[in-house]
Amino acid sequence: QLQASGGGLVQAGGSLRLSCAASGRTFSNYAVGWFRQAPGKEREFVAAISSNGGYTYFADSVKGRFTISRDNGKNTAYLQMNSLIPEDTAVYYCAARYIAVHTSPSEYDLWGQGTQVTVSS
Repeated sequence: QLQASGGGLVQAGGSLRLSCAASGRTFSNYAVGWFRQAPGKEREFVAAISSNGGYTYFADSVKGRFTISRDNGKNTAYLQMNSLIPEDTAVYYCAARYIAVHTSPSEYDLWGQGTQVTVSS
């Protein structure tokens, strides 16, 4: 089970940190991905981190602005979002799959409930 939190309303240029708390499984066996979905759009890949945290991957649209990390001791992954722009407005979801990262939502087995991020101009 995954639970995403940390969303909110922020002005352009601001920052937010999203958290994804896991329970019920061995978190350190799972890669974590962050996805987002804006109204009327497909769910899109944002970032992912491998199970041991040694590999990260970002969508071009967020590269250099977002970072992803995890603390396996706390069963939690994080998405640090800096220099936010209105185009980042979406519901953000965390997801998990065994070991390796992937950019396709269909490859993830576990999903959190989503947290709304709104960036005002």
